[in-house]
Amino acid sequence: MSRAPASSMIAVLRERWINWRNRLVADPRFQRAAAASPFTRFVARRRARALFDLCAGFVYSQILLACVRLRVFEVLAEGPSPLSQLATRLDLTPEATQRLLRAAAGLKLLRALPDDRFALDDLGASVLGNPSVAAFVEHHALLYDDLRDPVALLRGETRTRLSQFWPYAEGRSGDAEASAAYSALMAQSQQLIAEDVLDAYSFGKHSSLLDIGGGEGAFVAAVAARHPGLALQLLDLPPVAQRARDRLASQGLARVEVRAGSFVDPPPAGVADLATLIRVLHDHDDAMALAALRAAYQALTPGGVLLVAEPMADTPGAEAIGEAYFGFYLLAMGSGRARRRAELTGMLQEAGFAEVRHLSSRRPMFASVMIGRRV
Repeated sequence: MSRAPASSMIAVLRERWINWRNRLVADPRFQRAAAASPFTRFVARRRARALFDLCAGFVYSQILLACVRLRVFEVLAEGPSPLSQLATRLDLTPEATQRLLRAAAGLKLLRALPDDRFALDDLGASVLGNPSVAAFVEHHALLYDDLRDPVALLRGETRTRLSQFWPYAEGRSGDAEASAAYSALMAQSQQLIAEDVLDAYSFGKHSSLLDIGGGEGAFVAAVAARHPGLALQLLDLPPVAQRARDRLASQGLARVEVRAGSFVDPPPAGVADLATLIRVLHDHDDAMALAALRAAYQALTPGGVLLVAEPMADTPGAEAIGEAYFGFYLLAMGSGRARRRAELTGMLQEAGFAEVRHLSSRRPMFASVMIGRRV
């Protein structure tokens, strides 16, 4: 008589324990007892708060949006101010101003001071120090509209506003007006993580860089500032490539060679010994993402390195960002998905890369970094 493997038995016992635990936690009598016991009270309250935050998350996001649109953080950057003065500056009644500012203080965006005065708190100061955050807060109005009926979205019954904002998600790569809007947002996104990527890998040991899907050149500009001797190239769709030429020229970076093309029309072979894909792959379904990796492989010289910076689904401590936020954002966008590290490793290897490894980065919740070498 054969015996079940130990790992199978452990899996069965674990599932039984999960089922027993879930039945217990779902029992209202247990919930009341846990909230009353000095031994479990802290855990019970923390879980109740987490559940309420899930229910109230949209309200919190709209408070942040109101602060961004009313420029509350910029006003308070001048220093703490009394409620009466802030009401005038924000063009709100004193009652509405107090409601908003107290709500923002409850979210740690602002700090309430004595005598009805308010100042920036850590989160508000962080928004002020990262202009790209405010841009994304405004942009999320499209996402929230698409999520009004999440079940219809999951069933593919919604024509989403995000899919119209990102024209390449619908195959409209030649739409110059739409490209201008999403290119500006992408540039701000790249500025948010550029220094983190440059800190994660030594670009100085290479002679030539090709940034694939580089948008208007925000990442290339950051590379140029830190590595002025590195030859720089950028590849993106034709309407975006023209915007990149104009923007880079205005920054004194006309030396950057801008190539117009797509993943399915890759650049000539061996044009660089370093290629980058910065927050590009997760925007595309597997077939297009693999095409981008193969285009990068072809563009590299033998022994050249590809660097991929992506929000990944299994980033420790940031699983909700990869699986929940990007899962539904990209669903509404109509293209792409956040992938796990093992999935990206497999795709890099399928494209021909060897020595694939993950690098440490400062803020992996925004972009984890992986490299692979062309053999």
